[in-house]
Amino acid sequence: MRRISRLSRFNIASLALGLAFLYLPILILVLYSFNASRLVTVWGGWSLRWYHELFNDRAMIEAAWMSLRVAVASATIATLLGTLAAVALSRGERFRGRTLFSGMLYAPLVMPEVITGLSLLLLFVALNAERGFWTVTIAHTTLTMCFVTVVVQSRLGSLDRSLEEAAMDLGCNPVGAFVAVTLPLIAPAIVAGWMLAFTLSLDDLVIASFTTGPGSATLPIRIYSEVRLGVKPEINAICTLVIALIAVVIVIASLASKLSNSQGESAAPL
Repeated sequence: MRRISRLSRFNIASLALGLAFLYLPILILVLYSFNASRLVTVWGGWSLRWYHELFNDRAMIEAAWMSLRVAVASATIATLLGTLAAVALSRGERFRGRTLFSGMLYAPLVMPEVITGLSLLLLFVALNAERGFWTVTIAHTTLTMCFVTVVVQSRLGSLDRSLEEAAMDLGCNPVGAFVAVTLPLIAPAIVAGWMLAFTLSLDDLVIASFTTGPGSATLPIRIYSEVRLGVKPEINAICTLVIALIAVVIVIASLASKLSNSQGESAAPL
């Protein structure tokens, strides 16, 4: 079969249109965050005015700080629980209730967020729990844990189990073999799962609106409440900062994955 060495004009045009469709709105948003005009659709020159206004908007800053704390906490808990669930499903023997366990674990993947948020709200009301930081964190952990499980389980399924067996033959117990051999190999998947959980939590609006309480509004809730009255230039500024934060997280996760891969490759012959 003859190998195509270069892209056709149609493929290049399709790729360019696809990238423009995805990233052009983001670039426009970032550009207009430096607009000096109060009208978001009229260019008035370059200015950092709206970043200054943003940092003086206490409500917006508190909402952003709330979202950041919830995202870090829920992503960390979801990564821990999701990794344990993935190990149980991939390395555990066939146990009674495994099908029910996996079905309940993956249910949030296909369940509408409205149903998830309403059910968690009813649970917190039944427990008479005060809604705030921890209720939103628990709700986001419930939402994102299944995504972490899928990512880590797919990585575990592709590993050669003979490496673990060799470690146990050399004197490691199952836990020691997992920590010394398996954990470094699945570290990139764990980092990817944490990053995915972090971004999903930072982006969530529906579930947070059901489980939040007075004084604990997240950034998406705050932005949505203000956008209904009109888009303010400060919203462009806060969205640009969130995009920059996500970009930093992606770079750090990529560097961590490369480091884990290099460590795993150097440790594999041992």
